[in-house]
Amino acid sequence: MPNDYRNFLALSYDELEELNLKAKRDRLDRVAPDKIREDRLKYLADEKRIKAVTVLFSDLEGRLHLLDYDKKFLLGSHDNLTFDGSSIRGFTAQKESDLRLEVDWSSFYWVPADVFGNGKVLVFGSVIDKDGRPYAGDLRGVLQGYSNKLFREKGYTLNAANEIEGFLFAGTDAERSFHEKTRFDFVNTGGYYHSLPLDPLRAFIDSAAEVQRAMGFQNEKDHPEVAPSQFEINYGYGEVVAAADQIQLYKLLARQIAANMGFTASFLPKPVVGVNGSGMHTNLSVSKDKTNLMWDPQGVEKISAFGWEFVDRILSHALDLCLILNSSVNAYRRLDPHFEAPNQIKASATDRGSMIRIPIGNSKSSRVELRSVAPDANPYLTLYSVFKTGLEGTTLEMEGLRQAQRYLPSNIYSAIEDFRASDWITTILGDDVKSRFADLKLAAADRAPRQLGTFVKPSEVQYHHEVYNQALWNLF
Repeated sequence: MPNDYRNFLALSYDELEELNLKAKRDRLDRVAPDKIREDRLKYLADEKRIKAVTVLFSDLEGRLHLLDYDKKFLLGSHDNLTFDGSSIRGFTAQKESDLRLEVDWSSFYWVPADVFGNGKVLVFGSVIDKDGRPYAGDLRGVLQGYSNKLFREKGYTLNAANEIEGFLFAGTDAERSFHEKTRFDFVNTGGYYHSLPLDPLRAFIDSAAEVQRAMGFQNEKDHPEVAPSQFEINYGYGEVVAAADQIQLYKLLARQIAANMGFTASFLPKPVVGVNGSGMHTNLSVSKDKTNLMWDPQGVEKISAFGWEFVDRILSHALDLCLILNSSVNAYRRLDPHFEAPNQIKASATDRGSMIRIPIGNSKSSRVELRSVAPDANPYLTLYSVFKTGLEGTTLEMEGLRQAQRYLPSNIYSAIEDFRASDWITTILGDDVKSRFADLKLAAADRAPRQLGTFVKPSEVQYHHEVYNQALWNLF
């Protein structure tokens, strides 16, 4: 049956952008949740051309899950959407499997029909435990609760902008077939800025940028990156939960658009040895009453005392956080100083090998840039742990903390040991979630060679949490 068999909704990109930007403003202005829910439910009831609502949520590792609900069913049951949590890696055990999805109506997106199909809209959900409280393993809900608490108690708005790099490889499902070929094939070998206007990489970037624009991302710039077939599509900052949602959408869109073109968009941190890896540079700021608390024109590098205290706390807890920011075997290939990798636990305005960089800014754009985040990190867990640490963590009593000769771990086993030993991680995540996350990371690591070596091993790709292969996940 063709997709256009019935008159399902298929809006133009201009119409999509207008609707999504309006929804984004409502979210940023913190319009009352009851008002937004009422408006969205009325819209769904009135718009006869919508057939289904896709509800998205993420598991403990950051893997995105999508559930399509028939619109008529959702209108009558949106407050009681149950699912089996035991089927989601890192969630509940079988004996306590019932969980619910609570729709976050402020995260409503109108989507291009040529990417998602006709007659669909998207919305993110948070996971609710059977006792009605937010589920501790759902870091989106944890992040949202923390963000709302800071706004309510201190007037703080947490802001993030993420620069997400990825690779475009020849063929669909290139990651799942890697064990057969033991290599990835580039679609472009031009490198940084050197791409012909209509070559495959540029065509992919242009298509992805148009979809992002239609979904209200407010694009800034896009370009091929340093490595062959590598890309980056930058967009504006957002409130922290919306920013994390956009990371998930960015990767989802890239994968689908690449598949439509016969390619694979990969967010492995270092899929090819010998060229630059992919990072997710994460720009962070905190505002209050629309004033950027990171800015001080008289401060060191024009960063305020508030901002430097934020930086010092993250540097102090760098080893505690490393597994969260670099959560796969493959991520530790990227932390190689020969390829501009940020493996040094220090802060600098110029040295790109530093974990934290201080970009040039002004009263609006002043921020700190955390460069050691891999693109496969759980965005909700990452942003929650980094903001929680920057605002509430402790500071090491160390002379020259910001320029000390300290380094991030060179392998995931060391990072797991630091994570397990960290009292701070226990404080922010709790024993149960901390233990589950470490166990998941160890299970994946034990299926890959302990020593990284000089070429990417099939097992580190096959068992990577972002490679969509349910048959392999079931072997864990």
